[in-house]
Amino acid sequence: MIVFERVDKCYGDKPVLREVSLTVRQGEVVVICGPSGSGKSTLIKCVNALEPFQSGTIRIGEAVLGRGSLDARALRRRVGMVFQHFELYPHLDVMENLCLAQRTVLGRSRPAAEERASALLDRVGLRDKRSAMPAQLSGGQQQRIAIARALALDPEVMLFDEPTSALDPEMVNEVLDVMTGLAREGMTMMVVTHEMGFARRVADRVVFMEDGAIVEDCATDVFFGDPGTLSQRAQRFLSKVLPH
Repeated sequence: MIVFERVDKCYGDKPVLREVSLTVRQGEVVVICGPSGSGKSTLIKCVNALEPFQSGTIRIGEAVLGRGSLDARALRRRVGMVFQHFELYPHLDVMENLCLAQRTVLGRSRPAAEERASALLDRVGLRDKRSAMPAQLSGGQQQRIAIARALALDPEVMLFDEPTSALDPEMVNEVLDVMTGLAREGMTMMVVTHEMGFARRVADRVVFMEDGAIVEDCATDVFFGDPGTLSQRAQRFLSKVLPH
């Protein structure tokens, strides 16, 4: 579903992705982890053309980034993204937040868009918030609405960029529960997160990055169950993020 081939990216003279090659299969959940500044968020932002890169290619299905022109809007219909800070439209209520892109991008009628939005609100447990404004919602509720909004375009792939890092601890699980449900339904997902419990429970693979490069790419049971086989850097990371 997603294939990175020797992707390099720099900010000025500073390299942030170095020779990244990675494959994400259809229906697979891949967690990207690593220390701050390791290139995790940049990596997934390249997938839906939010970040350009200097060399290499990224394939999403039949679409290829890094070779000539690309219809980014068409690509983003297939790739949903959930950001760290919700990014809901503050002047629109929940229903309008969920319907706007359906009507303008997919050309759905208002009744069809509202029907799809209502079903997604049921899915994330927030049907009673359809008329609420974003400022009236908790952080966890806003993030669940953001997930529903991304799903409203019927994407083939979902990208999550540290979706719980801006939440109070009490709100984290309600967002992770929605993501776990998506994973169990077979959604292809790339997730940047420090929630190692979620990674251990849901991910098929864990990718560990440092200094813009992939240091480890292994099955979840190997990453957590046999850390002695990992690099010393990955072992140090795990010793700090896993509960004692």
